[in-house]
Amino acid sequence: MDALVSINSNWGIMFIIQTTVGILANSFLFHLYNFPLFTPQVVRPMNLILNQLVISNTLVLFSKGIPQTVATFGLTSFLGEAGCKLLLYLYRVARGVSLSTTSLLSGFQAIKLQPKLSGWLKLRTRSSKCIVTCCFLCWIPQLLLNIPVSMIKPGPKNSNNLSDKGIHRYCSLTMPEKLTFLIKAVIISVSDIMCLVLMAWASGCMILVLHKHKHRIQHIHSHSLSQRPSHEDRATRTILILVTMFLSFYSLASILSFCITQTVNPSPWLLNTSVLLSLSFPTLSPLVFNFSNICVLHFCCVFWIKKTNSPTVVSDV
Repeated sequence: MDALVSINSNWGIMFIIQTTVGILANSFLFHLYNFPLFTPQVVRPMNLILNQLVISNTLVLFSKGIPQTVATFGLTSFLGEAGCKLLLYLYRVARGVSLSTTSLLSGFQAIKLQPKLSGWLKLRTRSSKCIVTCCFLCWIPQLLLNIPVSMIKPGPKNSNNLSDKGIHRYCSLTMPEKLTFLIKAVIISVSDIMCLVLMAWASGCMILVLHKHKHRIQHIHSHSLSQRPSHEDRATRTILILVTMFLSFYSLASILSFCITQTVNPSPWLLNTSVLLSLSFPTLSPLVFNFSNICVLHFCCVFWIKKTNSPTVVSDV
């Protein structure tokens, strides 16, 4: 018994560290991308996509990281039926928005990298003008697709059966019938697959453009000249790292989630590992942006300088 309590405490400490680091990193990144609003710096339309990614990641950490941490220390079923459904709904919506926003970010960056030909130039112009609409559309499908979460019936309180609690140990829920569960899973999976396909296409385009750009630069410049990567190249590499991270964590978490739903009494190790993976992307993605973004140093240098001029909004074209 003592060994089990010790193991749960270790997992709880890991969740506390992961959730705290994730919330702090996302908060810093949110201030970083909104800092130009208080200075005469340029406000980029792409910051709206990044802000939405930060908000969705933070919602994931709040709706799953904090309750899961509390449940790991032994306080299970501390939420009422309404609170349990609300947290599950917020988590699934935020997770879906994070997926949609990541695919939107990769697609937008892939369009920006394309040559300035007539066809691509028109698409780049339109894409910059449609960012607000695209961000809005990331929320609507997720808000609608996850409405069935509010129809899930609560399971027996204080149940020791882990299959009743599923992946969310802080809620005791009764799993729906297999046919109903399968239909809902297929509907949500179609939306996820579309986003994953867009990510794969955008990543392939970006890798191809970077490969061509590298060979062109090597052909033009001599070896004696320093060849520093441009801001666009750095941003593209950052997004590629982000997409790779998302695909990796998403795939592993999905596999473990499927194993949990197909197991009558999944082991606590399997449940905790699934939670750890599902919270990894919201925690690590802002760290990738913070360490790779050249604006971080500039933000720290000018933080103490007060600016009163209005920001200038420019297009990313």
